[in-house]
Amino acid sequence: MRKKRRTARRARALGLLAGVALDRLVADPERGHPVALFGTAAARLERLLYAPDRTRGAVFAAAAVAPVAALGALADARAATGRTLAATAVATWTVVGGAMLEREAAGLADALEAGDLAEARRRLPRLCGRDPAGLDEEALARAVIESVAENTADAVVAPLVWGALLGSAGLLGYRAVNTLDAMVGHRSVRYARFGWAAARLDDIATWAPARLTALLAAAAAPAVGGDARRAWQSWLRYGNRHPSPNSGQCESAFAGALGVRLGGRNVYGGRVEERPRIGDGRPPRAADVRRAVRLSRAVTVGAALVAAAAARGLDAVDRAARR
Repeated sequence: MRKKRRTARRARALGLLAGVALDRLVADPERGHPVALFGTAAARLERLLYAPDRTRGAVFAAAAVAPVAALGALADARAATGRTLAATAVATWTVVGGAMLEREAAGLADALEAGDLAEARRRLPRLCGRDPAGLDEEALARAVIESVAENTADAVVAPLVWGALLGSAGLLGYRAVNTLDAMVGHRSVRYARFGWAAARLDDIATWAPARLTALLAAAAAPAVGGDARRAWQSWLRYGNRHPSPNSGQCESAFAGALGVRLGGRNVYGGRVEERPRIGDGRPPRAADVRRAVRLSRAVTVGAALVAAAAARGLDAVDRAARR
């Protein structure tokens, strides 16, 4: 039994790496993606349970996430040891969105570099929820870089961390939590109370991965012409100034690595938020979006290696605990 468990953990490590590779090689389907199907089911559940009440919101979050995590755990439990690698790879491909994030950001960079601000504004809602109307090149570049930084943690690093710890249950469960946060976790009249549980659950689940993202971004700064020490200092100085306990960690490290200044006024459907300045550099330009994409790719590689090593490391912990 012990040998079987260790073999399964080694297969999990390889499955995480294989899933990240699949994300690069196999494009997400335009229709019927599992995450989109979950979102549709969660929206129906919301209509059944909604009330402007935190308790109702907590019931909704539990009812939406628990079956997904249980499905992942069941898949791992029923898989023969030799199939654990395949099961983990498929689950990882399902929830990791690094390649799509990079493609969308690169497409917007194309529009900015061509001077086509109308096309850039049209593309922006694919990356973030802020209102693109009237944004100039600097504001659009800032929006993309901030989105790339935050989503590198949400769509890449966090799923891999939870996959290393809990296998398919962690991969699928985290993606369910993060999807709920995107659906109901924002500050609005409708979701201020109902979405509270989903938002706090996502904050907790992303806390460690966001800081790992910042650490990896600082380490990878030289790959995009930046300075690791400057990125580290930016992270320490500005990481806690953001209203989100996690987004600021990623954005501050990216800002330092790229040598740009982030933060400022954001408009979300008529609601205005004044974000504090993050970073000591210059205002971002279109070329910095390209660098942010390369930085995100470097962080993805680093996170995949860390997650695989963590999955293998559980073997050593298990052996030491049983001696």
